[in-house]
Amino acid sequence: MADAGSGEDSGEIKVDEGSEITLARANDVLPTRIPILPVASRPFFPGQAVPLMMDAESWSSTLKVVGESEHKILGVVLVRTETSEEAQTTDFYPVGTACRVHRVHHQDGHLQVLVECLQRFSIATWVSREAPFDAQVTYLPEPGGRPNEEIKAYAMAVINTIKELLPLNPLYVEELRMFLDRFGPDDPSHLSDFAASLTTSTKEQLQEVLEILPLLPRMEKVLVLLNNELELARAQQKIRRTVEEKMHKQQREFFLREQLKAIQKELGIAKDDRTAEIDRFTARIEKLVLTEQASKRVEEEMDKLRMLETGSPEYAVTRNYLDWITILPWGKHSADKLDLKRARRVLDRDHYGLEDVKKRILEFLAVGIHKGEIAGSIILLVGPPGVGKTSIGHSIADALGRRFYRFSVGGIRDEAEIKGHRRTYIGAMPGKFLQAIKDAGTANPVIMLDEIDKVGASYHGDPASALLEVLDPEQNSDFLDHYLDLRFDLSKVLFVCTANQTDSIPGPLLDRMEVIQLSGYIAEEKLQIAKKYLLPRQIDRAGLAKRAVTLDTKTLRALIEGYARDAGVRRLEKQLGKIVRKVAVRMLEGEETPISVGEDDLKDYLGSPVFRDERKLSGPGVVTGLAWTAMGGATLSIEAARTHSFTRGFKLTGQLGDVMKESAEIAYGYLVGHAAELGADPAFFENAFIHVHVPAGATPKDGPSAGITMTSALLSLARNQPIRRLAMTGEITLTGEVFPVGGIREKLIAARRAGIREIILPEDNRGEFEEVPEHVRKGFKVHFASRYLDVLPLLFGTVSRT
Repeated sequence: MADAGSGEDSGEIKVDEGSEITLARANDVLPTRIPILPVASRPFFPGQAVPLMMDAESWSSTLKVVGESEHKILGVVLVRTETSEEAQTTDFYPVGTACRVHRVHHQDGHLQVLVECLQRFSIATWVSREAPFDAQVTYLPEPGGRPNEEIKAYAMAVINTIKELLPLNPLYVEELRMFLDRFGPDDPSHLSDFAASLTTSTKEQLQEVLEILPLLPRMEKVLVLLNNELELARAQQKIRRTVEEKMHKQQREFFLREQLKAIQKELGIAKDDRTAEIDRFTARIEKLVLTEQASKRVEEEMDKLRMLETGSPEYAVTRNYLDWITILPWGKHSADKLDLKRARRVLDRDHYGLEDVKKRILEFLAVGIHKGEIAGSIILLVGPPGVGKTSIGHSIADALGRRFYRFSVGGIRDEAEIKGHRRTYIGAMPGKFLQAIKDAGTANPVIMLDEIDKVGASYHGDPASALLEVLDPEQNSDFLDHYLDLRFDLSKVLFVCTANQTDSIPGPLLDRMEVIQLSGYIAEEKLQIAKKYLLPRQIDRAGLAKRAVTLDTKTLRALIEGYARDAGVRRLEKQLGKIVRKVAVRMLEGEETPISVGEDDLKDYLGSPVFRDERKLSGPGVVTGLAWTAMGGATLSIEAARTHSFTRGFKLTGQLGDVMKESAEIAYGYLVGHAAELGADPAFFENAFIHVHVPAGATPKDGPSAGITMTSALLSLARNQPIRRLAMTGEITLTGEVFPVGGIREKLIAARRAGIREIILPEDNRGEFEEVPEHVRKGFKVHFASRYLDVLPLLFGTVSRT
């Protein structure tokens, strides 16, 4: 910044970096044209000595003009903008304060300016509208004369309010001392200005005080601001006192606790944290039957714990490791309830139907009873969703009197979830199986692994392969968890796994399991389940009386056929829950109970039926097949049509998989090669473009079950003769052999649901058909075929039962 003068004797300001210059006293007469300096924070009042911090780059020119003047007077005016640097002349308030500059100090790009505030003024006209601002001003003299009684009263009120503020904020004491050094308490004008400057009011409120010249209105405004400040200061003090009391209480409690610990330690009635931890682990070990390896490892870790500092990370790792070792139920086994009659009662109590499944489970338990223990086997329950796989696991645990633990392995892609993380990792912990053992509290619980067919592999490893060591009865007696790094015996654990299908389960894992198939329920079974289990459970969950809502058999059957036709009963339970909830609403609206829901009411409660009767396609080239899906059995209509005769060809649609496409090509090849033998005109295929479609086109389909169905559709088209109303399933070869397929029970249930009572099955599936419960087979007319020539006589005309 350039010099504004050249010496003390001339009375000029010299502005220089790192220097301080004391100003010579100027004339007492204030000039009418002065430089104007904008301030954005708050206005200044006459009688104050105020330090200013200004940006040197923006305002050094203004201070240079002041320094070169004789009077050293500067007008300080509040602006409406956020910062003084962006102010224009339109942003200035009309009233400001004339100040004498006493000292200027330049440091780090800023100007530290000390000014003495002298008198109010109003801006008359602007001389310079750009920085450095310059204006002609009119001074506003302070009210003179002796104050009257009312003003004295206001002055006393202001002084008393300031006295109340002094104890609340020590900074007010120093401000008051500086004021009394210059003015007396009997100067009401400067007293009101001083009182306003003490407050933390907004700049607009303070500017309003500055612009009020009459003394009485000004003191009234100041008194309001002072009282607001007093209330704010009292609130702040109350908050501070509350916080300090809490802190003092916490500190006092901390010191008392530390003293208590020291006294207890001196008297020998308390221990430090390390000793308490070691004693806790020792007490746990005394109740366990540790292996030799585990006992040795525990001793090593306990010695390490005694040597480590309690605040070190290694101490926390060792303590957590010992916590896991000593909390596992080494050698703890619950006694099995080896009572076959009791097990049968539990299974019948919890599940309706599933007789073949119950029989398999009871056979499994009977073998365990003869051995004296149930171990070394893995049960795999396979079936569609909602047929009761998980609840059967609960029933097995209840029948044996064992603890039950369930977790889902579906979606697991990290083998560390199975075998744990090594202790070198932050946040390491054992795998799911040791966590299950810990939560169960015994070494022989029933552990259910849900969704085992949905385990996935990734770059973290192959969890399905890691499951081999856990589930294999020949290996899991020495199961090694990476975190524990000790052998733990899992051979007494009974593992129950669930899956929707076995295709995605790795062969080596599937080979170790005892597979029990759970097919879907037929309508009659669902009806009984709804009556005995589902509806009472939903009524109980809703908190209603047992007879609050009733559904007769006809209504339940309509509900099953129209809204819950899938293989399981989960959807059926949801629909019953929806009905019960709506009944609860009607009860609260004042309707009397019991509320009976009829067949005609279902649409009001549940909307339009989700399932409708399958459309009965008919005509030459249309045949109904039977298929198996992960959701249960299904009927499959297959259509064959001759689209044109321009060229010979064969086309497939319906989103078919590779196996099903091959079945269609085999069927086409077999039929073309044996047309005459099968009663079709060989010339039909010479120039016929045949299109085979399997509705619905949006649903993916695959599998060999449709071999004879596609052959029959093509034969019906070639003979232009419709097929009788029957359904069929079976794989076909190029020589016309009919091979067996799977899912016979599910396919029978699908045929019953579609209202078809005559079906064709492969001869090799006769044994599987005879194993299907009698109530499922009842009412069916079944034909068995070993070659397609056995199928041919059944397709057209009337056929007697075979």
